[in-house]
Amino acid sequence: MACVAILLLSWSWQTNFEKAKTEAKLNHKLILLNFSGSDWCVPCMQMQREIFLKEEFNSFASNHLEVVNADFPRLKKNRLSKELVKQNDALADQYNKEGQFPHTVLLDADGKVLKTWDGYHGENPQTFIQQIEANEGYR
Repeated sequence: MACVAILLLSWSWQTNFEKAKTEAKLNHKLILLNFSGSDWCVPCMQMQREIFLKEEFNSFASNHLEVVNADFPRLKKNRLSKELVKQNDALADQYNKEGQFPHTVLLDADGKVLKTWDGYHGENPQTFIQQIEANEGYR
């Protein structure tokens, strides 16, 4: 089952923010930008396991969101390309000035912030989806 969830994640999550903005405009979707420390941040790992890897979230996201992961791994084996590090640093400068992990931002297709989540507080996929649907930009 975990392999299937990872396959879904790799299919839907992007690392290219500009591409996600373009696709969000074309497909009339919102952008969910998640800042994570995938190999060191325990709440990030919990949020991924308890929300982002769940079928309910993936089904919702594929229809309503362009999802982007801005990862900040620490282990050498997980090092990102220089271009991706530069992009993620720029995204953090714009959307995560306090350096919170996990930090999740709901954006419209132009990059306007609609909602933010600091940390992971035990939400389940249903609650998280309801919070997205409650925003003005949600169609």
